[in-house]
This record gives sequence, structure tokens and C-alpha cells, in this order.
Amino acid sequence: MADKPSDIATLSFEKALAELEQIVRSLEGGNVPLEESITLFGRGELLKAHCDKLLKVAEAKVDKIRLDAEGKPAGLEPLPEA
Repeated sequence: MADKPSDIATLSFEKALAELEQIVRSLEGGNVPLEESITLFGRGELLKAHCDKLLKVAEAKVDKIRLDAEGKPAGLEPLPEA
């Protein structure tokens, strides 16, 4: 597991999700001391927000696929800068 919240922004969706799943397993196991549970929960919230952001970006890319008159993919429109 990574050490700092600032490193979350550099994680891929897959790595962030895997870490979030690991945190959930740890918390559900009930063998984590209270202070560590609070820290893990906070990091989990940050990871969830990061995953949500990455999913929204992916959805926006999918939404920007242009279709031709027959409904077949015809290319991509550039996304507006966020």
C-alpha cells in the first residue's frame, strides 16, 4: 500500500481499485486497531474519489466517439480541456 495521499493521483484505475479492495478486506476483517482503521478509511475515501474521477474521464471519452450515418464508429472528437 502506498504511503501518502498525494501519490493517489499517479495511480492507474486498476492499481487504485486493487488498493481500495485491500483496504476493504482489512477493515472487514476487524483485526485492525482503531487509529489504523480511521487512517485506512480516509485513504479508502481518497482512492474511491480517484477511481470515480478516472471512470468519468473514461465515460467522457466513450461519449465522444462519433458515429457515421449507419451508426458505426467514425472517429473521435477531441475532448474539451478540463
